[in-house]
Amino acid sequence: MSLMQILRAPLAAALLAVAGLAATLPAPAAAQASAPAETAAPAAAPAPAAAPAATVTKEEVANPYGLDALWSQGDFVARGTLIIMIIMSMASWYVIFTKLFEQRKLLKSADEVTDSFWKAPSMKQASSTLKDGSAFRYIAEAGVKADEHHEGTLVEQIDRHTWITMSVDRAVGNVQSRSQDGLAVLATVGSTAPFVGLFGTVWGIYHALTAIGIAGQASIDKVAGPVGESLIMTAFGLAVAVPAVMGYNWLIRRNKSVMEKIRAFSGDVHNVLLSATR
Repeated sequence: MSLMQILRAPLAAALLAVAGLAATLPAPAAAQASAPAETAAPAAAPAPAAAPAATVTKEEVANPYGLDALWSQGDFVARGTLIIMIIMSMASWYVIFTKLFEQRKLLKSADEVTDSFWKAPSMKQASSTLKDGSAFRYIAEAGVKADEHHEGTLVEQIDRHTWITMSVDRAVGNVQSRSQDGLAVLATVGSTAPFVGLFGTVWGIYHALTAIGIAGQASIDKVAGPVGESLIMTAFGLAVAVPAVMGYNWLIRRNKSVMEKIRAFSGDVHNVLLSATR
């Protein structure tokens, strides 16, 4: 074998390697050229809108042991106790507002007495200046009537001074008795409403013990309803009693101030009638 034949094979292999390397060189360049375009495309795309924040919804759970459950699940004793306390509460509030209106009317009449009553020439004309149905007019007319109808009747045996005094005092007593109407209702409600609520409490505890005995175990789901019923009854009893007691004390104090004005007026009427010449 000659020297040319020996060198021909390595040269051919080298040429083939160089040709293959040259063929592969443009491919990375193209990949590198296309890479910026591909990476730039996402940069040019608009950013997606931010997702709205999730709204937090508060789940409302119905109270299975509230007032609605007491009325729907309670027996006739529980419902009857609740109705009684509602009636007692309505009665006490009615008395409170009614008596406040009457006392305001009496105080307004006392101002009218100061303005116009004592400016009249006679007691009979002075009484006519007051409004019909006024307590002050009632007292004045009682004194005038006692003075006019004293002689010629059986009461003539009583002296004029005593008869006028008795008539005026009797009129004042009637006004005072009328001013105290309804206060007994407040006193009754204030003293009995806590015990009515306590009766509902005892009845609810009885139901709780019955539920425990039937179930054989003191689980919370067995006793929550009856115990909640008893606590609601206690709260109702206090809610009815407290306004009644406070209203009673308040009205008693206002009655005292009103009656002081009425007694002062009756004393003036009495003195005027006795000092008048006949």
